[in-house]
Amino acid sequence: MIYVTIALIVGIIAFSAFRYFKQRTYLNVLSEEQFKEGYRKAQLIDVREPQEFENGHILGARNIPLTQLKHRLVEIRPDKPVYLYCQNNGRSARAAHVLYKKDYKDIHQLKGGFKKWTGKVKKKN
Repeated sequence: MIYVTIALIVGIIAFSAFRYFKQRTYLNVLSEEQFKEGYRKAQLIDVREPQEFENGHILGARNIPLTQLKHRLVEIRPDKPVYLYCQNNGRSARAAHVLYKKDYKDIHQLKGGFKKWTGKVKKKN
């Protein structure tokens, strides 16, 4: 029984490491300063849910929730850089994977997500 548990743990660690390093080949994780330098020339997409977006989002962002992304890919041009963010990074990483599988090449993510953002924010009143 102990060997099965150890094998399972090693397998999970190996799979996680593989995913982490694979993700680094297609997803550029940017500091806030790097993100600010490029997002105005790109497609800035907030992948959080609409109520989160309305409570505050980066100025100029479009809201395409992760839950709707596969159905709304026609709204995202594959020939322009895509800048993604969510609250912490989990959803934007999953969104990046969806885009990567659909042959998007220039994908960037805000390190730390909206939670760490100190730049301009727009809120819906």
